[in-house]
Amino acid sequence: MRSIIALATLLGAQGICALSVPTNVRNFYNRVKPNTCTGTEKLKGGFYDQDGGSSQWSYCRKTFPDSGKHVIYLHGPSSKLANMDIDCDGDLSNPVDGRCGSSDDTQGETRWKAEVQAASNGKITDLNANIHPYVVFGNERADGGATFDPRSVGIKPLSVLAVVCGDKMIYGIWGDTNGDDGPPLVGEASLSLATACFGTTMNGNNGHDEADVLYIAFPGIDAVPGSSANWGAGDFQQFEDSITTLGNQLVARLS
Repeated sequence: MRSIIALATLLGAQGICALSVPTNVRNFYNRVKPNTCTGTEKLKGGFYDQDGGSSQWSYCRKTFPDSGKHVIYLHGPSSKLANMDIDCDGDLSNPVDGRCGSSDDTQGETRWKAEVQAASNGKITDLNANIHPYVVFGNERADGGATFDPRSVGIKPLSVLAVVCGDKMIYGIWGDTNGDDGPPLVGEASLSLATACFGTTMNGNNGHDEADVLYIAFPGIDAVPGSSANWGAGDFQQFEDSITTLGNQLVARLS
């Protein structure tokens, strides 16, 4: 009974918290999707969106001349954006409905564990993939593979990102990075974020394969919710609600 109630809670959160894509964000999506980033807009290439695929994915920057502000996003070859693999790293002491149990690549902590403890004033020890909608962004490794540190272009740990998936927009936070336990991959998010996007068929070993997801990261300390986020939330909706106002302010930059 507990798992059924938890699953219903997730379904309810999905229906309530998945925002419609604002017109300016949809216009931005439609503008960047058909065009592979090149020149100064291409920050770093050589990444994969899946094991055994091609290394044609890049971190890209788009600057808005009117404001001088910029955002960072992922783009692949031709009109491909990024897929959404599932990350179940971090605190899984509250497993909710057990869907992370199918993951064969779970780490016991996320990259910004210490920052999470500080931001939450010790209320939680780490992010929980079942509750916190976090994005895996950036690549760290010591084996000579492609790397990229979003902090080098102003993206702050635990800052808010906007994720456009189909006709929905979800706000997440930069909560983890991709390590060196495989090829340098991009396109990954926590189970709770993936559930809000694509429903409860998502699990620790089953994500969204089509490269049509747009991840948008915003530079600057003003993109970090800090203690205003409900880090100790009991479910996805409670946390998502706590970062929505900030997310709305950030996506207003897109033109």
